[in-house]
Amino acid sequence: MKAYVIKKGSKSLEDVKLEERPDPKPGPEEILVRMGAASINYRDHMIYTGQYFGQQVAEDTVALSDGAGEVVAAGPGVTRFKEGDRIVGAFFQDWIDGPPAGPARALGQSGVDGVLAEYVVFHQRDAVPVPDNLSLEEASCLPCAAVTAWNSLVCQGQIRPGQTVLCLGTGGVSIFALQFARATGARVIITSSSDDKLRKAQALGADEVINYKTTPEWGQAVLDLTGGAGVDHVIEIGGVGSLARSIQSVGTGGKVNIIGFLAGPEGETAPFGLMGKWARIQGIMVGNRAMLEEMNSAIEINNIKPVVDRVFEFGEALDALAYEHAGKHFGKVVIRC
Repeated sequence: MKAYVIKKGSKSLEDVKLEERPDPKPGPEEILVRMGAASINYRDHMIYTGQYFGQQVAEDTVALSDGAGEVVAAGPGVTRFKEGDRIVGAFFQDWIDGPPAGPARALGQSGVDGVLAEYVVFHQRDAVPVPDNLSLEEASCLPCAAVTAWNSLVCQGQIRPGQTVLCLGTGGVSIFALQFARATGARVIITSSSDDKLRKAQALGADEVINYKTTPEWGQAVLDLTGGAGVDHVIEIGGVGSLARSIQSVGTGGKVNIIGFLAGPEGETAPFGLMGKWARIQGIMVGNRAMLEEMNSAIEINNIKPVVDRVFEFGEALDALAYEHAGKHFGKVVIRC
């Protein structure tokens, strides 16, 4: 089979290679999946450039964490799936429910092969059915970005109708957060440096939009839009570089969900602005399989469709990775396997 492999010590996209590998075979309680699609996260760029938590890939590793496909064979003892079932793999392996018992193994990261291959073997515990209302291309967007948004707003945030959510940017996590927030009856403010992307966000249901390029003091703009009250939830994908304004934006009892670091590693980090608001910062690192299953039920019931910006073919995977890193996308970038 063919697979895209991040080579040991990778520092750039040039170190991601298309290789031939032996066809995998399922062992006890494992399923063999013909991959239909895989989607890209910013994390993937950080991994193949050797910047993910300051670590380079220690051994050759198949790229990407998020993918969906069809079961073509099942090993002995498999009870959760049968041949022909459509599945999506869980981002973390061996983490079914509750808090993590220790460092969890994430797909596509230093020795844990990912899904950018023609065939992938999953343990049956590490896969869930694809929602009936989604294609494989759409379902491939769920394991990382969607679960992160779901965990932030629903599991940790206990979001309620009438609350207000601030989404930073228009990448995968923020767009899923917009969709989940609107499905719960919450108000959404979203930021971007592109007016075109902001118009697309409004078409998805965003109530107010802010161009942070033309409005660099966007924290104050959020306060103005909320009559000084601030928001209940912040989807903070910028990290330290935008955290000060996120703290400014949050309201009494609100929560800033730390998800990413797109704005860079440096900036003001003083947390004193949280004190008088009784607000808090919540670290989010995707979530467990139970969250993925619960979220999928909500996606099916509410007929939520992941926003796919563009679909590339398998042979164009390196172009897809470069396109995602350029940041021109709205929602998710998908590779059809």
